[in-house]
Amino acid sequence: MPGERRNLRSNKENSSSTNGEKPRSNSQSSSAKDKPATTRSTSSRSKASAPVSKKSAASEKEGTGSKPRTNGTESVENGVNGIDDVDMVDENQEPVKSNGAADEEMTVVVPPPKTSKLSGEHGEDQQDDITMGNAPESASGEADKIDPKVKAVTDIKGNHVLLERAVSQFDARFTLRVLRSISSIRKHLSSDILAQAITETYSASSPMAKALLAAIGKEDVAFEAVDNFSEMEIGSPKDKAKTTSAGKDVLPEVDFYLAILVQIFLYDNQAVESGAKFSTNLVEKLRTLNRRTLDPLSARVYFYYSLFFEQLAPLPPSPIASVVSIRQPLLQALRTSVLRKDQDTRATVTTLLLRNYLSTSHITQADLLISHSEYPAAASNNQIARYLYYLGRIRAIQLSYTEAHEHLIGATRKSPSSHSAGGFYQAASKLLVVVELLMGDIPDRALFRQPSLEHAMQPYLSLVQAVRVGKIDGFLNVVQMHNAVFRRDGTYTLILRLRQNVIKTGIRMMSLSYAKISLRDICMKLDLDSEESAEYIVAKSIRDGVIEATLDHEQAFMKSKEIGDVYATKEPGEAFHDRIQACLALHDESAMRFPMNQHRLELKNAQEARERERELAKEIVEGDMDDDDAGGDFEGM
Repeated sequence: MPGERRNLRSNKENSSSTNGEKPRSNSQSSSAKDKPATTRSTSSRSKASAPVSKKSAASEKEGTGSKPRTNGTESVENGVNGIDDVDMVDENQEPVKSNGAADEEMTVVVPPPKTSKLSGEHGEDQQDDITMGNAPESASGEADKIDPKVKAVTDIKGNHVLLERAVSQFDARFTLRVLRSISSIRKHLSSDILAQAITETYSASSPMAKALLAAIGKEDVAFEAVDNFSEMEIGSPKDKAKTTSAGKDVLPEVDFYLAILVQIFLYDNQAVESGAKFSTNLVEKLRTLNRRTLDPLSARVYFYYSLFFEQLAPLPPSPIASVVSIRQPLLQALRTSVLRKDQDTRATVTTLLLRNYLSTSHITQADLLISHSEYPAAASNNQIARYLYYLGRIRAIQLSYTEAHEHLIGATRKSPSSHSAGGFYQAASKLLVVVELLMGDIPDRALFRQPSLEHAMQPYLSLVQAVRVGKIDGFLNVVQMHNAVFRRDGTYTLILRLRQNVIKTGIRMMSLSYAKISLRDICMKLDLDSEESAEYIVAKSIRDGVIEATLDHEQAFMKSKEIGDVYATKEPGEAFHDRIQACLALHDESAMRFPMNQHRLELKNAQEARERERELAKEIVEGDMDDDDAGGDFEGM
């Protein structure tokens, strides 16, 4: 028997060698027999060897003198080194006859054997070619064909699930994800999309659905079958049944999310009056609810509520503007948010009130609001940037330029870096430049070279150049040329204060250039009315420390002092003090945000609370304590 097995193996090796393959040794064949074929290449070769050996045997029967052909009777065009394509079919399927439709099958080019590679024939670097006849389209191609309207409806309905998870898990992160997705949905938002989302969410008898559809002008849309949206059906019938059944009981978070989308749609379509009316009703309904999961959504509702009234006639800065009528509701919302510890609504409403007061130039009321309220430290970065900007504007109007400069620096550093928030960064930078000029400093030229500020800051660059030169005529020409720009930016009244700074700059330049100069020459160079005015301005500059000089009243001249070592003055110490103060403020802010070992204290308190609840539950089960004795704490477990 062992001898017969060896003969059978040798016959198999001879048959494979006739087809151009290298014969294998007995040790290799025995090892291959013991181990199963796990790789794809070995299985393909084993499948391909069977038909080749059968065809070679048939050719030997026909005639001993004819040379056996490999893999068929005809040569294949893409064969490599004498080895042609081999058809690969599934073992579980019946063999497909060759009828000219070879494109529907998958063909693989068998790599050349080692002997041909050693012989140095052409094509040794070629890889296996795999051709698929009727291959399906790629997933990316199908994704490109998705209708944006269908995707928008899908995103809206998907956000409903996130809001439900936010309520069930009491986690505000899901609500923040929903609010972040509004920017992408807003690009494709339309009345048809909103109508479809509303009809698929609510039942026909829902008063909220009727109010939302009335706001977008789609009162006649049917709830059971919407003909206009037959092409936009999403999901399986089971999913549709779930949505219709769930539409009877909708969470308030979903109500206000759809209401926010309606507010955005009305604002984008310039429906200011309809938006103001709809937002007023929405705010009244919001005040009747007390849910902590509604806090981020309510803050967005109040934001668009104020935005609609800012565009209603009469416009600010008229004392009878429409924004004055919403101050009482905003103050009530601020008081309610403080009592409920609603940080999001509190931060948003505070910035809206400051913006409201500044639009009508009620600076005193804005200052009283700041002094009698405390801004929440846990507010978002965008709200903090807005608050610092309004605070800097108020302090600049109140002549507190140092405080205004600090607040505006913080606003520019905390401003969002996205392209959509470029307007806020430009407004904060414009006000910062004016405040620096009022402080007697010259802004850095690199500020005007930023790509996002280069075009918008061009009038302010001309203003800085006029102030730096110290020429009154040039300063007045720049103010007159860009009068409309400065008024639109709200910096015109602050720029008019720069006249004294221009004069002080000119006096400082003359004190550096001349050791002794008469008041008459100063009057002529600065285009002043009289020598008395020049004497008064020079005396004030000396008292303020702008220049180091002495004034001779009898002989009417100004004599500059010799400039000594700059390190002997207070200037290096003041600069060093500013840097230390900025570092300490950054350290304090970081320490407040990340308190040391605070998480351990919270874990300890939570563990003690769980132990107390477990002990109370155990006593109630054993009968030692009644439900009334346990108190209200156990009831909320």
